[in-house]
Amino acid sequence: MRIIAGTYASRRLETLKGQATRPTLDKVKEAVFSALGGMFDGGTMLDLYAGSGAIGLEAVSRGMNQAVLVDQSHAAAEIIRKNIALLGCQKQTRLLAMNDRKALSLLAKEGMQFDLVYLDPPYEKQHNEEVMTYLAEHGMLKNGARVVIEAKKEENYTQAFGPLQYQKEKVYGIMKITYYRFEQSHPEERSEQAGQE
Repeated sequence: MRIIAGTYASRRLETLKGQATRPTLDKVKEAVFSALGGMFDGGTMLDLYAGSGAIGLEAVSRGMNQAVLVDQSHAAAEIIRKNIALLGCQKQTRLLAMNDRKALSLLAKEGMQFDLVYLDPPYEKQHNEEVMTYLAEHGMLKNGARVVIEAKKEENYTQAFGPLQYQKEKVYGIMKITYYRFEQSHPEERSEQAGQE
């Protein structure tokens, strides 16, 4: 596995052996970041099921100021630490070795807000609706923030979660990538505001 673009382009990353994690394929990773605009001018991202840390580290390489990497697996946390050290990006990353609910609670209490959130939990342990509701209800998303879900293609995410609005989806083999955007005002309200200007 490697970093595709940006400051650390072509740098190789460590991965966990076996089936403990499910790394996102390079072609899918490139498609996701292209859909998000390719490169970033600052911002903070949350990778809630980080695995090797590849998604969060890719975001940092492409210009994010900070990536918070979460994984409850101690083995995964060790791999993430190694990859952070390999890239020398300790100041731009934060590792939380804990489960998703504990991490969200901690980050919410700290008042953290994110520009990008990536959700790629194990297929059999997904509760993405709960996570998106929590993010929206606890003020953890900046206006215009994007939430990206990696799930089985059979999973269907099209409903809104408050101001978190469905945008689009794309299928890659057995997986589906779904994109959400956080908007403080609903589309109808923006249309009314535009008409008043």
